[in-house]
Amino acid sequence: MKLMYEKVLPTENSSWRYWLYEIDELPFNFHYHPEYEIALTLNSYGQRYVGDSIENYGDFDLTLLGPHLPHTWCSSQEILGHEQQVYVAQIPVAFLEQLANMPDLTSLIPLLELSKRGIKFCQSISIKCTEIFTMMKSATPTERFIGLLQIFNLMSDDKDMQVLSSSGYNIAITSDPFTDKLDKIIRHLHQHYTEDLKAAELAQLIHMSTNHFHRFIKQRTEQTFTELVNQLRISKACSLLINSTMPITTISDHCGFNHASNFNRRFLQFKEITPSEFRKAYKSRK
Repeated sequence: MKLMYEKVLPTENSSWRYWLYEIDELPFNFHYHPEYEIALTLNSYGQRYVGDSIENYGDFDLTLLGPHLPHTWCSSQEILGHEQQVYVAQIPVAFLEQLANMPDLTSLIPLLELSKRGIKFCQSISIKCTEIFTMMKSATPTERFIGLLQIFNLMSDDKDMQVLSSSGYNIAITSDPFTDKLDKIIRHLHQHYTEDLKAAELAQLIHMSTNHFHRFIKQRTEQTFTELVNQLRISKACSLLINSTMPITTISDHCGFNHASNFNRRFLQFKEITPSEFRKAYKSRK
């Protein structure tokens, strides 16, 4: 249940790592590594965890994460056979910061500083970066490096970028007992979200009183326990609405909602649109 350390090895003949994952689903795997990371997630819908940020994400999700920043993406399985793709660039600190200190690339310095809390970029930038990441699949090491600089240039120009973790987030807390407790709770929610989840039972799981548990969740996630559970269930429902032909009532049951009316109400609360409207809107975009 502990935060996992990931060992990153550079791509052959390169100073950094380029990789493309093509998988059916993204499992919850909260981890960290000492490298900077650019992650571009395609054909996927779920929840993104970065530091103390928990958000829903969708297609063309582009982020920049600083060193040692804990993160994971978690999605439901693609039911209609469309593989989810994750393009990843992982760059050693010394290599990237040496580049940023060159007079030509000083615009990277504020970007790298913000990345310590994680940054999400707007969709128009993500689409442009998708073209570059796709080109990298058949590129030489030199061409990939040029592409990497192009991606950083695009990200630096994004006026609508959003910082993910809170201003008070401190990476040093990732090894403390409270972070381990939060990790244990989140993993339990992902494993049992279809069940009747009770705060008292999860409080017992991490050896807290129920009142202390509620305060702990609110402090660490800026959400109540009920909001956290409902957000996860709605995220799972969104994936099923996009990737399956299940009836909406079946999806409601599958995601842990006891009544379709409650499901519709919660979905409208989080997405500001009904489940049927959400499904239609996604199909029309495709």
